[in-house]
Amino acid sequence: MTTPENTTPSITRLPAGKMPELRVMPAPSDANVYGDVFGGWIMAQVDIAGSLPATRRANGRVATIAVNSFVFKNPVFVGDLLSFYADITKVGNTSITVCVEVYAERNRLQAEVVKVTEATLTYVATGPDRKPRQLPPLDSLIAHR
Repeated sequence: MTTPENTTPSITRLPAGKMPELRVMPAPSDANVYGDVFGGWIMAQVDIAGSLPATRRANGRVATIAVNSFVFKNPVFVGDLLSFYADITKVGNTSITVCVEVYAERNRLQAEVVKVTEATLTYVATGPDRKPRQLPPLDSLIAHR
């Protein structure tokens, strides 16, 4: 069994100069009887975090079409404050690939930060009919801001 006391932190602080897309603290209902958070719950939060920059780039609805990679690097415990950082890594005609990194702040009095998950997901822009649609050009997105 892995417990917070016998894990080794991989870093000491959150990524500098970046804002997380999502921050959340898992509740007891998100974990098993040992306090380990379910991987499926983490996967759902990663999907939400990754969809946010994809939705902005698509200027509208997106759907997850692939989970290209997903690695659980360290366990997540009830009471960890999770920060999800998402960056677009590739843009196609209708698709957007996003890399998501997840960090857990543990023992907040000691400011321990551990990278717990990293994943790469691909989203496709969809129209009102939920069929793939062309991504808008970047210059049209900038003009609307």
